[in-house]
Amino acid sequence: MENPFSLKDKTILVTGASSGIGRGIAIACAQMGANVIITARNEGRLQETMTNMVGDNHTMMLADLVDVEQRAHLIEQLPLLDGVVHCAGVGARVPCKNIEGTDIEHVMQPNFYAPVLLQAELLSSKKIGKSASIVFIASRAAEMPSVGNAVYSASKGAIISYAKCLALELAPRKIRVNCICPAMVWTDLALVGASREQLLDAEQKYPLKRYGTPEDIAYLTVYMMSDVSAWMTGSSVDITGGAKEL
Repeated sequence: MENPFSLKDKTILVTGASSGIGRGIAIACAQMGANVIITARNEGRLQETMTNMVGDNHTMMLADLVDVEQRAHLIEQLPLLDGVVHCAGVGARVPCKNIEGTDIEHVMQPNFYAPVLLQAELLSSKKIGKSASIVFIASRAAEMPSVGNAVYSASKGAIISYAKCLALELAPRKIRVNCICPAMVWTDLALVGASREQLLDAEQKYPLKRYGTPEDIAYLTVYMMSDVSAWMTGSSVDITGGAKEL
């Protein structure tokens, strides 16, 4: 039986692929046979991702997606895509009483504005193929409040709402749009505002007694990129290790 999760001959763009979940997704898609285009701001870390990807049909493109010119240059170089994984983003913890405009801009620019504008430009440039799959890496933070996480949570809630509207607009072309909403995952982002020792203690409160790994999220992404998920769009899938709070 042919592997139903195969991504052979699919060309997939993964943003934020220089570390963490984005790196895990790029590596997993390569393992499943995809032609993967990875992008991020840090050349050294992006090159490290490339060295961990099987196959020689992958491409690395440096870009700061918040920058209008760099985003446009990236899009000019892209071939027709069968999949897009929007993973680039940042985290920050600021108590609500201390939030300033710069805090909102710092988070919303990469977490919401950049992926929304990139997606719009990909569509207007006709870079998205028919029956393609688009995935946004959101977060359970949108529904699971925690102290100091208001702006980050708002950015993920915004992207989930946007993705549901995008799914309706692209459905006539059989292009699927879904979100993945992880709880805590062991990445550099998890360490924002907390020590490793604090997180090791906190993860024991999860029913499965651990936080997620980039690979956990990557394998779910492979499912969404593959033809197995052809009847799935407009969904936000939680992956939490059973946790009800962050």
